[in-house]
Amino acid sequence: MVTRTTAWPAGTPCWVDLGTDVERATAFYSGLFGWRVEVGGPEFGGYGMCYLGDAPVAGVGPLQEGQTSAWVTYLATEDITATLAKATAAGGQVVVPEMQVADQGTMALVIDPTGAAFGLWQAGGHTGVDLANEPGAIVWNDHKSADFAKAKEFYAAVFGYSFQDLEGGFDYATVHLAADQERPIGGVGAIGAGEAPYWLTYFQVADTDAALVKVQELGGRVVEPPMDTPYGRQALVADDQGAIFAVITPPQG
Repeated sequence: MVTRTTAWPAGTPCWVDLGTDVERATAFYSGLFGWRVEVGGPEFGGYGMCYLGDAPVAGVGPLQEGQTSAWVTYLATEDITATLAKATAAGGQVVVPEMQVADQGTMALVIDPTGAAFGLWQAGGHTGVDLANEPGAIVWNDHKSADFAKAKEFYAAVFGYSFQDLEGGFDYATVHLAADQERPIGGVGAIGAGEAPYWLTYFQVADTDAALVKVQELGGRVVEPPMDTPYGRQALVADDQGAIFAVITPPQG
C-alpha cells in the first residue's frame, strides 16, 4: 500500500479519470471496487471524485461531445506551462490547453506523437491519488503503442525518463525517474500495428478471477483472459460503457 497527500514527483502517474455516463459508471465501479463517488457542484461540471474510505483514488466526468469513454492517465508536473512547451517541441499536440480547476490544480491534455492521449496535472488543493497499490486503487500504468522507440524518445524528452528494457526480446521497458533509478513508475510497451495507442490503467484487486466474474455481472466484458505473470495474475477488461482497463492481483510479498 502507498499513501500520499502531497504532490507526486514530476513525471509520476498521479491521477486517472474517465469520461463516461457518471451515473452508470458510479454503479459499475462502486459494485466492482467498492468506491464511494461524490459528484461536485456546477462549478466542477458534474465531475465525480471516487473514494476508498477517505482517500481519493480516481475521477469520473461526463463525456464531452465526440469523446469515446476511456481512462486517462495524468502525469504530475511542477510547471505545466514548461512541460507543455517540451511536449510540443517533442512532437506532441495539446488538445486541452492548461486550465485552472478552481483551487484544486491545473490540468491539460496532450496527444503524444504515437497518438496516445495523456493528461498533465499541476497540484493545488488536489494532489492526485492519496492511495495506491491497494485493492480498488491504481497499481500501474502502461503506455501502449505500435511505435516503441518513438514513445521512449518522446517521454524521455518531456519528463527525463530513463528506461530498462525487459529481457527476452520483448518490446517492453519499465519507466524510471532520473532521481530514482531503482523503482519503476510505469511501463512502455508495444502493441500490434493498427491497434489504437493508449495509456492503460491497472487497478489492483484481491482476486483477479473473482473480479472478472463481477465485471461481467455488472455488464462489462473480458477483453483478454487472465494470465499469470511474474508481476501477478492480470486480465484486460471493459466496463459496461466500453472503457478498457486492467485488473491485477500482485504476488504475495
